[in-house]
Amino acid sequence: MQSSWDCKNTLHVAIIMDGNGRWALARGLPRSRGHRAGVEAVRQVVEAAPGLGITALTLFAFSADNWHRPRAEVAALMALIDHYVRGELQRLVASGVRLTIIGRRNRLPDDLSALIAAAEMASAAGNRLDLTIAIDYSARDAIADAVARWRFRHAPSRLAFGRLLAPRAGVHADVDLLIRSGGEKRLSDFLLWEAAYAELHFVDTLWPDFGAVDLDAAVAAFHRRQRRFGRLPGECARACPMQPPDRSS
Repeated sequence: MQSSWDCKNTLHVAIIMDGNGRWALARGLPRSRGHRAGVEAVRQVVEAAPGLGITALTLFAFSADNWHRPRAEVAALMALIDHYVRGELQRLVASGVRLTIIGRRNRLPDDLSALIAAAEMASAAGNRLDLTIAIDYSARDAIADAVARWRFRHAPSRLAFGRLLAPRAGVHADVDLLIRSGGEKRLSDFLLWEAAYAELHFVDTLWPDFGAVDLDAAVAAFHRRQRRFGRLPGECARACPMQPPDRSS
């Protein structure tokens, strides 16, 4: 059955890119080689996304908990993120891709933080795909930070709270389809609020082997599902999730 998704015909896909290290170890390679191989998968997915009707793509690149990994691996990941942004920015801008980074920035290397800010500014006019990359990101931390920034006595509405979580334009609150590669079946502190009604799609494919064909299959599976948002079947065709009145603003 055809999926009923956002009434503005937008499709937000979020991906937990898992399996880089296992891909490398299975080939007798250091884990860092797996992360480098994963960059090519990112490139393929970003290029394929608009053609599949995806208007927003959020990728989980580095968790707040990943700081607990070996120092050498963390350093390699930071260098790889730097390399990706520097190497892909011109291509992203030319393709109409708007880049936004979510997560903490005060623990990133200073040069990487400055590079991110410059890349966001350079790609701000992109209107073909909103690409969001989560770096040093924790959904729990994001929710706790949003709560701390709420300054009113009354509780925020869902809409108002969503704005607190996504204060920058280009960051989308509602995830339609969440994909996880690598065979694991958990959310790992990724977009917990935003994925409240997301369709979940888990694949065994390790991230470096994930490509446009896999993304196409995931989107096709999404469109075969019926999304009800708490309503009865037949009441939600081509409908947006119901929202209570927003009286907080």
